[in-house]
Amino acid sequence: MIFIIFFGSILHFTFEWSGNHAIVGIFSAVNESVWEHMKLGFWPAILYLIIEYLILFKKTNNFFLAKTAGIYTTILIIPLIFYSYTAFTGEDIFVIDILSFVLAVIIGQLISYKLLTFRKLSKNLQIISIISLAILGFAFIIFTFYPPQIPLFQDPISGEYGIINHLH
Repeated sequence: MIFIIFFGSILHFTFEWSGNHAIVGIFSAVNESVWEHMKLGFWPAILYLIIEYLILFKKTNNFFLAKTAGIYTTILIIPLIFYSYTAFTGEDIFVIDILSFVLAVIIGQLISYKLLTFRKLSKNLQIISIISLAILGFAFIIFTFYPPQIPLFQDPISGEYGIINHLH
């Protein structure tokens, strides 16, 4: 959990620190949209998945299902909390955004742990999990450059979408 929270927090700033480098933007938040904040939970969790795979894969059940469920839970909780509280407050509250990210990671990792220690499930679920993670990763890459013009992808500060206007 700490790994994902720490690296997710760092990735909030790395695009700007890199001088708006496009490759860094794939993995970092390129603006303040909800979508870009979802990336902060995804890419560190993928890196953590790789590390855990090397250590835990043969020692646990349902590895890819567990990791996929945890990642999807994390990135779905972020917009759920954001849109829920802003519907009532009418504004973005930084402290709630930070706490919601931490809470999303904790809940996602708890779900992942439960599935890792659950009885072994179908191999087909493992394959579906790998495919769904690949699709989500591909979506994060594509939508960094070509985001749909909907509120999830819109920077509430600049009103812009994606990375294109940030490249030099």
